[in-house]
Amino acid sequence: MSTVYSLVIPIYNEQAVLPLLLRRLDALMEALDGPAEAILVDDGSTDASPIVLEAKARADARYRFVRLSRNFGHQVAITIGMERASGQATIVMDADLQDPPEVVLDMVAKWREGFEVVYAERLSRDGDSRFKRATADLFYRLLGGLSEVEIPRNVGDFRLVDRKALDAFLAMPERDRFVRGMFAWIGFRQAVVGFHRAPRAAGATKYSFARMLRLAVSGVVSFSDAPLRLALWAGLAVSSLAAGYGLWVIAMWAMNADFARGWSSIVVLVAFLGGANMLLTGVLGVYVGRIHAEVKRRPLYVVEREAGFAASAAQSVGGEPPAARRA
Repeated sequence: MSTVYSLVIPIYNEQAVLPLLLRRLDALMEALDGPAEAILVDDGSTDASPIVLEAKARADARYRFVRLSRNFGHQVAITIGMERASGQATIVMDADLQDPPEVVLDMVAKWREGFEVVYAERLSRDGDSRFKRATADLFYRLLGGLSEVEIPRNVGDFRLVDRKALDAFLAMPERDRFVRGMFAWIGFRQAVVGFHRAPRAAGATKYSFARMLRLAVSGVVSFSDAPLRLALWAGLAVSSLAAGYGLWVIAMWAMNADFARGWSSIVVLVAFLGGANMLLTGVLGVYVGRIHAEVKRRPLYVVEREAGFAASAAQSVGGEPPAARRA
């Protein structure tokens, strides 16, 4: 019987939560109304996570295991799992159980109504610090104002995707991936299911402030050219102010004004203009860096080993869009 549901779970150093996670995944697959598989993507863990996951995949035919050669990042790990999903509907969730597996049943109900993308909206975030909640809210407000695509607020990567929408997602070849924005971009009929985000079941978060900042920059750069337009207008404003100041100096000189000579004003102006130049160059550099990463065409990831897949489907290197792999 063909697979109806594919559960994709990226994992990085989660050995403390794995026993509970696997029990709840077992219960979820028993409760679903069709055959299901669970694709466990180990993103270069340094603890015992890959040992536990591979053993589960070899003992239970419903489980698949992918071990990456190093840590490639959460967004890439999600992509790998979705590339290997064979179900009619694919569900992405985190391993820390802050995305409750039981919510998948509500998402499936929406999918059965005809929606191609069903995302889970966080009604509360009791497991997150006040700082994280505040910065996340600020980021989505900023992204919503800058992006041409409407990206839902209080939504992570916990979502169900129909095969049609998944194929459209996999056809997007960019290396710098912001998955939740990509799914907002592809369109299709989308629905929302609300849930209360619980604290982590065990272990500590792997998303440091630096990782969250990189994800935020990736989201803004991938789905908005507003920083480039801002750089243009800021450069024009600075140039206009400098020109106006120059005209004022000439006018005062023509009227024989007595200027207080000194170096402080020169230093301030030079520092201001130099800082503005560095800032705008940095904005351009971010976009040029993204272009550089794309044109190198390196594989998106490298797989060390797999378990639970058919031998003919095994791949050691991935990251090309489906059409390129078929060719």
